[in-house]
Amino acid sequence: MASETTANEVIQRLRSMSKPGSLDGMARYGISVERAFGVSMPEMRALAKELKKDHGLALALWDTDYHEAKILAGLIDDPRLVTDKQMDAWVAGFDSWDVCDQCCSNLFDKTQYAYGKALAWTQDGREYVRRAGYVMMATLAVHDKTAPDTVFELFLPFIVKGSTDERNFVKKAVNWALRQIGKRNADLNKKAIATAKQIQALDSKSARWIAADALKELQSPAVQKKVSKQKAK
Repeated sequence: MASETTANEVIQRLRSMSKPGSLDGMARYGISVERAFGVSMPEMRALAKELKKDHGLALALWDTDYHEAKILAGLIDDPRLVTDKQMDAWVAGFDSWDVCDQCCSNLFDKTQYAYGKALAWTQDGREYVRRAGYVMMATLAVHDKTAPDTVFELFLPFIVKGSTDERNFVKKAVNWALRQIGKRNADLNKKAIATAKQIQALDSKSARWIAADALKELQSPAVQKKVSKQKAK
């Protein structure tokens, strides 16, 4: 497809790739399928590679409100052209954990607003917006190889605060953020373990689950061996 491809043409392409039989499986995993085609992620990544980066098309695809179109929009948008206003508008439109996670990990964490949004969104009461904040923390910990440890240390009090949120999609993202920060290097591993123990003491079922799961991984021999080889920044 050429760069002048329209959103309607892409929707027709997605519709032709539709696998209605996949929708039941998606729904079982808590994915909203009301406006979904059932196209797999490998297929969407291949289509995104074909379309190339196109900010205008990404905006138009998002506005169609189709499930796969939103994910595709995050794959083809140019992070250099993404605005603060766009990020807040898109995050308000998240209606599934996979749209949230894909947009954050493929696009949002590469923008100039990434760290500020991570902090701001964790303080929002909306489930998927709050999840997005913690997903941003997790994906930044994985993708931003040059960031100093201090920015991730700043995230830890917000992780403690979010650990008592009993909503499933929030608590799993809080746990994810804590584990990824704790796997960057030995120093952050120690701080993440201390944070998990702080969370463990809270009177919350969610907090206890987050702490137990994080401690199991962060204290494991495999992770300890890995972080011992990584230098603090």
